[in-house]
Amino acid sequence: MLSGNMMKGNKQLGCLVAVAVLVLSAGSLDTAAAQAAGLKKGFYKKSCPQAEDIAQKVVWNRVAGNRELAAKFLRMFFHDCFVRGCDASVLLDSPTRTAEKDSAPNLSLAGFEVIDEVKAALERACPGVVSCADIVALAARDSVSFQYGKKLWEVETGRRDGSISSDQQALDEIPAPSSTFDVLASNFSSKGLGVQDLVVLSGGHTIGIGNCNLVSSRIFNFTGKNNPSDIDPSLNPPYAKFLQGQCRRNQADPNDNTTVVPMDTGSSTSFDSHYFVNLKAGQGLFTSDATLVTNARAASLVDKLQDNGVFLDHFKNSIKRMGQIGVLTGANGQIRNRCNVVNS
Repeated sequence: MLSGNMMKGNKQLGCLVAVAVLVLSAGSLDTAAAQAAGLKKGFYKKSCPQAEDIAQKVVWNRVAGNRELAAKFLRMFFHDCFVRGCDASVLLDSPTRTAEKDSAPNLSLAGFEVIDEVKAALERACPGVVSCADIVALAARDSVSFQYGKKLWEVETGRRDGSISSDQQALDEIPAPSSTFDVLASNFSSKGLGVQDLVVLSGGHTIGIGNCNLVSSRIFNFTGKNNPSDIDPSLNPPYAKFLQGQCRRNQADPNDNTTVVPMDTGSSTSFDSHYFVNLKAGQGLFTSDATLVTNARAASLVDKLQDNGVFLDHFKNSIKRMGQIGVLTGANGQIRNRCNVVNS
């Protein structure tokens, strides 16, 4: 049993610890805000005036021949920012295969060769000026914007590149397709993003495909009974049957990781608000999609975002906030000579 003086001393110590934690938290927030303040529209206006035009030209040329690249680059940007911030750490190679790109959530990432092509073009025009982190951000915007023939949002630039890349960090921090709403909200909150950002950015699933092995438990064995009719009840029955038909190969071979389905059935190559229409109809591919209508505030946002104009307007704001996560600016980080390796 503690004496009165000891209890008083411990209480004071506890207060000091609490104050210290608050000071550290405030310091961390101040640092993050200061770093984000280093980003701005037209950062390369003087140092490399044609930077954004050069990047757009390469990306649009590639997307013209492969419309799936838009989903690839949007996903790459998201996965980069959610691990160590938007610092191009997702691009780094590791001789021991322990970099972010070697982690399970990133094994299906693609488009690295286009990032390298953009980097090479920029190095020819302005050596050592444009970061790989900014290239990833620009590639996401430009690839998605291609179908509209104009820039859908402004990209703040001025990021610098990180030098650390960890497969375990990627595994720990990238939201899983099986995540519930509370898990997703907590994950986004830890990155400084709110529920609105969570719902709006989930709308990125309006383009691209998903692997059947990530959804098979919802359509073949939801409660573990190994019964063909054991389906996630939140799924629209006709949609569940469609998925079962598409994913039967995966049912027969759980190790199959090549069979895919569109993430936004009926509109998987067009960046629009159709994803939210599907959510309301019980046609969210992943648990992380379907769970958005289980929360009152999120469900209300889903209703509003079915309007394409509303979705695009909100998306440009949320992806701007995402692009500020953990950025390196000023004297922090480096400008890599090649995007897949740290400068020696």
